[in-house]
Amino acid sequence: MTERKAQLTANLAQVEERIVSACAAAGRKREEVTLIVVTKTYPASDVRVLNELGVRHVAENRDQDAAPKATECADLSLTWHFVGQLQTNKVRSVASYADVVQSVDRTKLVTALSAAAGRGGRELGCLIQVALDAESGERGERGGVAPDGIAELADAVAAAPGLRLDGLMTVAPLAGPFAGRQRAAFDRLMEFSSRLRGNHPAANMVSAGMSADLEDAVAAGATHVRVGTAVLGVRPGLG
Repeated sequence: MTERKAQLTANLAQVEERIVSACAAAGRKREEVTLIVVTKTYPASDVRVLNELGVRHVAENRDQDAAPKATECADLSLTWHFVGQLQTNKVRSVASYADVVQSVDRTKLVTALSAAAGRGGRELGCLIQVALDAESGERGERGGVAPDGIAELADAVAAAPGLRLDGLMTVAPLAGPFAGRQRAAFDRLMEFSSRLRGNHPAANMVSAGMSADLEDAVAAGATHVRVGTAVLGVRPGLG
C-alpha cells in the first residue's frame, strides 16, 4: 500500500467513525447519510484511490479543475457533484460530466442547465442552494438564493426539460443570524426541505455539513455531507 493510500484509508476510517457516531446519537441509520468527498485541488490519482476505498460520490467546485479530472476518471463508477458558484458560460462544460449540480440559485442558471442537458442528452440532478445570510431577492455571500426564493426556483427546475429537482443545499453562513450557529442553520434548512417536499415529494435530498460540522448536519437530518479536508488533508497552498 502506498503512503498516500494508507493516509486516505486512515482518514476515511475516522470520518466514517464520526458519521456512524453522529447517526447513532441522532437515532438514525448509517445508510441514511451519504458521504460526498470534496476532491477540489487534489489530483485524479486521489480520486482513483478513494474509489478503490469505496467512495462513490465526489464533488468539485471549479470547472477548470473538474472537467479534466472527470475525463481522466471516466472509467470509474462515480457520481460527480458540482458544488461551486456556477457562471452560465461554464454550464455547458459542467453539464457534460456532473451528475448533480448542488449550487442552483437563479432562474438564468436553470435555463442554461436545461439547454445544456438537452444538448448532451443527459438528465441533471439539481439542488437549490439556500443562502441563510441573504435578504429577500438577494444572493448570499457564498452563492445561494434567499429563503423566500426557494419555491419559485424549485418550480422552475421541476418544469425544466433535462433537469431533476433533487432537494436543497446550504453552506453554513459566515454572517447574519446563523453565523457560528451551524446546528440552527441546518435545522432551518430542514424546515425548508419539509416545505419543499409538500409540493415536490421526490426532492428529499438535503446536502449540508462539511469537515468541521458534519455532526450538526447529521443531527439536523441531512442526507448528504460534503467532506474534503478531513479525508484529503489541508489543501495545498492553504496552510
